[in-house]
Amino acid sequence: MRKSARDAALTVAIFCASVFAGELIVRAFEVPSYILPAPSRVAIALWRGFASALYQKHLFQTLTETLLGFLLGSTLGFVLGAAVALNHYVECFLYPYIVMFQSVPKVALAPLIVVWFGLGLKSQVVNVALVACFPLIVTTIAGLKSADEDRINLLRSLVASRSQVFWMLKLPGALPFVMAGLEVAMIFALIGAIVAEFVGSEAGLGVLIQNMNYNMDVPGEFSVLLILSFLGLLLNRCILLIRRRILFWDPSEKERLEQEGVVP
Repeated sequence: MRKSARDAALTVAIFCASVFAGELIVRAFEVPSYILPAPSRVAIALWRGFASALYQKHLFQTLTETLLGFLLGSTLGFVLGAAVALNHYVECFLYPYIVMFQSVPKVALAPLIVVWFGLGLKSQVVNVALVACFPLIVTTIAGLKSADEDRINLLRSLVASRSQVFWMLKLPGALPFVMAGLEVAMIFALIGAIVAEFVGSEAGLGVLIQNMNYNMDVPGEFSVLLILSFLGLLLNRCILLIRRRILFWDPSEKERLEQEGVVP
């Protein structure tokens, strides 16, 4: 606990030192605020945004889109990844199309999705899901295919069915890969939500950034970017907490906890 508190204090100290250094540099070189605002101006914009309840409304919209799209994309990614990893014919037929679809920029697909699903929450969730599903597809395939062949043969010699091999061997072994994919997918989901809001939305932090850009409110833009940064960090920490709950038995997770001083 002392080590964790010391690491957290060091992180906060580095952040404060960076903010202080940025303030000194901007003031020393007299950088215009429309190019690079001082951290104090960003803090004022952040305070005004939360005091007027403007940021809360848009933050809730973006967070809703991110979480719903993440859940949908993760489910879709795991199902497609498992289907590709467990069936050779599905892999030969489906995986090339998955890669081709992922190669298409989602910014180009976003206007079509808005036309198909409208400007509401539904189109934003679909956009987020399409962005977030691919990392989980790749990691699920890698995890399920990493099962030791000798252990598979041992279970088959004990007359284990394919479903028993999957649930007892392949899935537990793939969980570290799946959780790593979820960490990446969560960040991708947040990025996908902002991109979807840029293309067509009535609320959200992406819409707020666009409005501030039109009004040349650069400190306000930086304050929203700061909110997005902390939101991404918070969502990533949530996935890490879930990982610790699920993978407490994994040697790599035990080693990580020992390095962080959580367990002796």
